[in-house]
Amino acid sequence: MLSYWEKKEWFSDIDFTIIGSGIVGLNAALRLRERFPLKKVLVVERGILPNGASTKNAGFACFGSLSEILDDLNTHTEEEVYNLVEKRWKGLSLLRKTLGDNAIGFEQNGGYEVFTKEEKDLLQKCIDHKNAINNLLKPIFRKDVFKQIENSFGFRSTEGIIYNHFEGQIDTGKMMHQLLQKAFKENIQIINGIEITDFSDFENEVKIETNHNFAFKTKYLLITTNGFAKQLLEENVQPARAQVLITKPIKGLKIKGTFHLDKGYYYFRNINNRILLGGGRNLAFQEETTVEMNTTELIQDKLEALLKQVILPGTPLEIDQRWSGIMGVGKQKKAIVKPISDRVYCGVRLGGMGVAIGSLVGQEVADLVY
Repeated sequence: MLSYWEKKEWFSDIDFTIIGSGIVGLNAALRLRERFPLKKVLVVERGILPNGASTKNAGFACFGSLSEILDDLNTHTEEEVYNLVEKRWKGLSLLRKTLGDNAIGFEQNGGYEVFTKEEKDLLQKCIDHKNAINNLLKPIFRKDVFKQIENSFGFRSTEGIIYNHFEGQIDTGKMMHQLLQKAFKENIQIINGIEITDFSDFENEVKIETNHNFAFKTKYLLITTNGFAKQLLEENVQPARAQVLITKPIKGLKIKGTFHLDKGYYYFRNINNRILLGGGRNLAFQEETTVEMNTTELIQDKLEALLKQVILPGTPLEIDQRWSGIMGVGKQKKAIVKPISDRVYCGVRLGGMGVAIGSLVGQEVADLVY
């Protein structure tokens, strides 16, 4: 139970409550503070740190590899794909403007899509459509995005590489630390270790139930839990677990940039002379539709095989850590940013592009409040 002091200071007279302290939630809070300087803004988070993907991701400042964009054209119109890429690029620009490149460790080292011998047909398809995709995206970037290059990295069993000059990378920990610090400076209250189990929407307020045997009231509620949204909302968004591993430091590691494999289902990069490698959800789509933050032998074995057989063949290495994060995905890749009622709003389903669009989605959901 809450004391008088706790209830009075933290859980009374709340104007805006945001569920989730990830990229979307904190950007929504900052936008609300900008719009309503004197209102009380509370962010509640179930974990000791942002618990979905915001502190678990690989730190790719990307907007989609060539094969991923081509794959999206199978389920989206050209206009929809263009809008997706444009929003990701605008979101990345907003993230950099909000926090600063140095503060988030941003480096624009380019992105590389690596095609294995088994993907010869996919590589040829990408080559055949490269000019068309470059022309489609030219209004956004003013230059060609994709070009084919030689394999100068020593990758084994590869058929070719397509390069993207515009892709970058960030330090995920630094980014989230800076967002949290910015929120604290703006007098935004952030309380960790509270899971919201339910809410009731009334005419003049929203009642929020917690896992700590107490409830509180707020004038407006913003749900920004992305992969966990299904626990509170009836929307077309499903959890999608992404598994990752990172090596111990590797002497003489020359790989630089961000790298994609298999339509973006695998990705790796050099971070502090270590290889961070993630992905493999396509090996077990059903099993990876979960909010359990575990790793599995099936996917971790595949990641290790890629690491040792393709990425760094013949290089001695040791795995240092393994972890997973929860994304929010759906049949469409467009984020869900909408009012649920006059007092409840959501910004969810970031489709694995949280770094790219999280800042923008946060602002958009905050701007729905009137």
